[in-house]
Amino acid sequence: MVATTLSWWAVPAGADSAPTAAEIDWRPRAELPASVRERLPVFCAGGYLPSGAGSGVSGVFGGAEGEPAPVQASGLNARYEIDRTLYLEGDVQVRQGAFEVRGRQARYSQQDGRVSVDGPLVSRGQGFLMTGDSAEYQVDSGRFDINTATFLIHAAEMRGTAGSLTRLSASEVMIEDGMLTTCGPQRNDWAVVASEINLNQAEGFGTARHVRLEVLGVPVFYWPWASFPIDDRRKTGFLYPEFGSSSAGSGGFLALPYYLNLAPHYDATLTPQYIHGRGLFNEAEGRYLSPYGQSILQLGYIGNDSAFADENPGESGERWALDASTIARFDGGWTGYGDYSVVSDEDYLTDLNRTLAINQATHLQRRGGVRYRDRNQYFETYLNDYQTISETIADVNKPYAQLPEVLYGTTRELGWLETGLESQYTLFYRDNENLTGLDRANGHRFRAVPELAVPMRTIWGFSRPSVSVDYTRYELEDYSAGDGGFDRTVPVAEWDNGLYFDRQSSLFDVPYNQTLEPRLYYAWADADADQNDIPDFDTDLQEFRFDRLFQPDRFTGGDRVGDANQLTVALTSRFNDLMTGAERARFSIGQVNYFQDREVTLFGEGASTRSRSPLAGEMVLSPLDTLEIRSSGLWDPETGETEEGRSQLVFHTEDYRYLASLGHTYSKDELEQTDIAGVVPVSDRVSLIGRWVYDSQLDRTVGSLAGIEYNNCCWSVQVVHQNYLTDDTELETRLLFQVQLKGLGGSDGSSTRIAEAIYGFEERERRRYGTP
Repeated sequence: MVATTLSWWAVPAGADSAPTAAEIDWRPRAELPASVRERLPVFCAGGYLPSGAGSGVSGVFGGAEGEPAPVQASGLNARYEIDRTLYLEGDVQVRQGAFEVRGRQARYSQQDGRVSVDGPLVSRGQGFLMTGDSAEYQVDSGRFDINTATFLIHAAEMRGTAGSLTRLSASEVMIEDGMLTTCGPQRNDWAVVASEINLNQAEGFGTARHVRLEVLGVPVFYWPWASFPIDDRRKTGFLYPEFGSSSAGSGGFLALPYYLNLAPHYDATLTPQYIHGRGLFNEAEGRYLSPYGQSILQLGYIGNDSAFADENPGESGERWALDASTIARFDGGWTGYGDYSVVSDEDYLTDLNRTLAINQATHLQRRGGVRYRDRNQYFETYLNDYQTISETIADVNKPYAQLPEVLYGTTRELGWLETGLESQYTLFYRDNENLTGLDRANGHRFRAVPELAVPMRTIWGFSRPSVSVDYTRYELEDYSAGDGGFDRTVPVAEWDNGLYFDRQSSLFDVPYNQTLEPRLYYAWADADADQNDIPDFDTDLQEFRFDRLFQPDRFTGGDRVGDANQLTVALTSRFNDLMTGAERARFSIGQVNYFQDREVTLFGEGASTRSRSPLAGEMVLSPLDTLEIRSSGLWDPETGETEEGRSQLVFHTEDYRYLASLGHTYSKDELEQTDIAGVVPVSDRVSLIGRWVYDSQLDRTVGSLAGIEYNNCCWSVQVVHQNYLTDDTELETRLLFQVQLKGLGGSDGSSTRIAEAIYGFEERERRRYGTP
């Protein structure tokens, strides 16, 4: 905390009462400096503006330990009994080193080193202001006792009252019959009242005995003992209860998280919770931060889920889940990582999960490895496996494990020539006991793609002709189509060309630069048409869209190499704001012209006799820094129909108070969904939150979220009702609550769900609560 220039509140002669510490430093919004008002949320009516403290003056907190400094005292009138007592009256100021107090009159006993001060009195310091009726100060020990006190901690914006307050040391204060709140003066929306409160600034936390939480003066909760932060440091203790309702949980739930600040580099959170209809459910999270990176372990366990046992006769009701992740960055460009997830049954994520970093899924990934990267090359090796949690997925559709997969790639410049290599070795495995034919195959695959290219670049364009060879070698077991050892070689040629034109103009007095960027890309690959004697370990057809126009292969993975003889013609135009450098608009359109039929298939998929692809286009508009419109799609000129389309409008105000998004997704004969979401303030303190997803093909709502949020400067509450579609096409419901008491933290429960549903909400929460 930084000390500022001292400006004391003076006590008028004959005054019977005085402002509280909070009232002295409180300023309405209109009286705050512009720089402070800009940082103040709109729902705050004002804030604290310290009058300042003299250099080294620390009031209740602060002050040097050790050898007592000389006592300095002054007043309008003084009377001194030699070697015994000093009497002062009128605008009295007593200072010893870093301690200073001002009041109406004082008496200093030289024999026992005690200073008695009658108030109203004020003591101000580094981030602390205190007032009271009377006080005593021990010169030798630094102990300071004050009666009928009020205090204000500026950094935490925490104020309070005390029947008596004792400064035990330079950083510790004891409060008897005290009250704490972060609400503004004379506004006790909530308060923590306790018989005894200890504030330890050195440790950054406070403790209290016989604590009750009062809302509008009404007690709502009691703790025999509590610990709470007074700054942004972490502290072991209970977090706020979480409560809500879920149809998957058979009703309401109540959770009481407990945070363990075990060490500066590791901590944990335990969350016991009772779910109506299911029983006691426990979740735990541990986090470890090493010099190399972070590791997180999350666990969930319920010993006897009565609802699950009733729905699944013969099951014990014991259910559990685990999610572990780690990442470590070493010197020299090396990185290690790992991610492992497992659940006891396929319904766990729907019924119970609220804290594990696992979303709805049919396969849970387990992957771990190391990677290396520098300017010219990369290397990675890892093990990868899955848990298939949906019982409806047949064995033939379960993914293969990679045990291991090794990747290596490099590029080198040899004068005007560029050389490159991409290579991959993989051992594929899955349980093949119930499989037949090619689906039974397991084994090794090695793939290497060496390339020679001649890159040519100027400020007005580029050209890059290249040739490569796609070579693959298989060594397979349980292979039904012949000898398990065979290879495939496919020559590939590419020629990528682009031009760059630009001009400068202005629109609405804003100068901008417009570009015109035509691009021609030719690809040729002489691949054998019949590759269906090769198993499908990791291959699929690529989704066709604009950014895929400039790739030679229409397949992903390594088990198919597509035949190609095609030319892509594309055009992009950009509009760049010359004042800010921002790209305000981008329009792109392109089409592939095929000079021969595509014959390579993935078991019947991927062949085509068309001579032209659909037109693929993209549009991005950012007329404002707070508004973005994106649209992409495929239009078939042969049928005159739209094949696919995706559009999204995203808007937020600079302070993220207003959020809005509108989206539409369309796939011919498969999917058409409309998505509307937003956060709209109806006043400075009340906001409405909502999202609605409607599927036109199903003619039903497939997801919704509706809620209300109230904020003022010392607390906020969110109430959210959520519907979401499960794997069995049923709508599950949740009713979630979140309460935040400024300065004491809050409960979780709704913000995470809203952030997943509404773009920009996470940034909105970060700005409001100052989280990193």
